[in-house]
Amino acid sequence: MVTGQLIKTRRPVIAIVGPTAIGKSRIGIQIAKQLQTEILTADSRQVFRDMDIGTDKPSFSERQGVPHRLIDLVNPDQPFNTGDFRQAAIPEIARLHQSGKIPLVIGGTGLYIRTLLRGLCPGPPADWALRKQMAEDVRHHGPQYLFNQLQRVDPALAQRLHPNDQPKIQRALEVFTILGKPFSHIQAEHRFTDAPYPYLLIGLTMNRSTLYERIDTRVEWEITKGLIQETQQLLNRGYTRELGSMKGLGYKQFSGYLAGEYSYEEAVRILKRDTRRFAKRQMTWFAKEPGIQWLSIAPSDVPDRAAALVIDRIIDFCLSLEMDPLNTIRLPEKSHKTNHSW
Repeated sequence: MVTGQLIKTRRPVIAIVGPTAIGKSRIGIQIAKQLQTEILTADSRQVFRDMDIGTDKPSFSERQGVPHRLIDLVNPDQPFNTGDFRQAAIPEIARLHQSGKIPLVIGGTGLYIRTLLRGLCPGPPADWALRKQMAEDVRHHGPQYLFNQLQRVDPALAQRLHPNDQPKIQRALEVFTILGKPFSHIQAEHRFTDAPYPYLLIGLTMNRSTLYERIDTRVEWEITKGLIQETQQLLNRGYTRELGSMKGLGYKQFSGYLAGEYSYEEAVRILKRDTRRFAKRQMTWFAKEPGIQWLSIAPSDVPDRAAALVIDRIIDFCLSLEMDPLNTIRLPEKSHKTNHSW
């Protein structure tokens, strides 16, 4: 059976995850070119249209001809959740499988990756009246108000969430209100074991101080690229600071600066600090995910050499599924397994 037919029947998926600024996108593009496939982006911020600089969305030239899917799906004022992502991603995966291509999922949104590879934890549909009431509670009492409620009704889940992670806090309270059962109990029962595809999950990691330096550099690059102007344009179009999309890194901090709440220097400091904290939370999440094959990379490994090291793992993955990697991967000249020790 040819490799294309094996892909159709065995439906493999490759996913690469890691913290912000580690270089996932650039590494992924190199791998996608060798796999002759497309990138499915698993990023909860890149789904929003017209939010390009602050979400580090690769430009068309940076994509180097590699199609990127699952970006620019909704406007900044439209709701989008994990279920929406999975609903959008599954047809793309099926299309690639039918074309004899292995889907390559790249992103840093852990819950998107988890539900795509291991199934979606069941829950009731959204109660928009309840969500509106919770939004009013936050407006009048602050975000800590709902977090305190969650600590009372679902302390196990509250322990895993940041007090400012309002979407997850509100969803947990919504589930408890509708079902009368803590969301953490429902998740424990589900266990995310409904894996629809055989998958290879690779996590990229880096020395923390080096990663933080890369984060600071990227913040400065985004500002030079026009992050403040992009934020102002979004505000001018009526996208208010209360929207979840506008609370994302970059837009939140510079919305405060544009409102005169603090200086430019303070906005930059806060953005660098918050981005470092975000990266730390991402690593904490991924550290708890089962089945990740970790690759620790150095700055000199990004992106070409790191991509070659990931390809080594993909070769092993293809062999485990009895697929000939030479019919799946366009290897560079003089290619062979690099035999690097990790």
